[in-house]
Amino acid sequence: FQWSSPPEAIERFKSQEIWFPPPQFYEFCRLCNFSSLGELHKFSSARALEGCERWMPVMLSAADGAIQLLPGDELYPEDPDYTGEKKMIMSTDKKVEDLMKEGGIFHRMVIKNINNLAVYVNIQAKYKHINPLMIKCDNSDYNSRL
Repeated sequence: FQWSSPPEAIERFKSQEIWFPPPQFYEFCRLCNFSSLGELHKFSSARALEGCERWMPVMLSAADGAIQLLPGDELYPEDPDYTGEKKMIMSTDKKVEDLMKEGGIFHRMVIKNINNLAVYVNIQAKYKHINPLMIKCDNSDYNSRL
């Protein structure tokens, strides 16, 4: 076990010293908005009564990776399969780069492989929450439209 700040954990993830799944990467990116535990506590106390939103990521398989779509993203389905009963599979022959260049409203994680993740968000968070910092583990640049 080792204690790390969120930025340190992300750097260790980028260098492949440690691994954590995409939801935790997203949350570490969100925690990077706070420089101290006190700042995080102040924020969480101020928005505690605002409410929460439960959501499920939807995977979109692309030719060279995957995109985990989140609510608010322009590609997120209107009726997502929350239970897995519909066996809904989203896929495209397009490359991730093309999908990113074509898009404009993002709330997604790009997954090139298990150690290559990137968060892209340009929507307003609900319930006075805070969006994650947009951090990526490779050198791709999809920020031209953000």
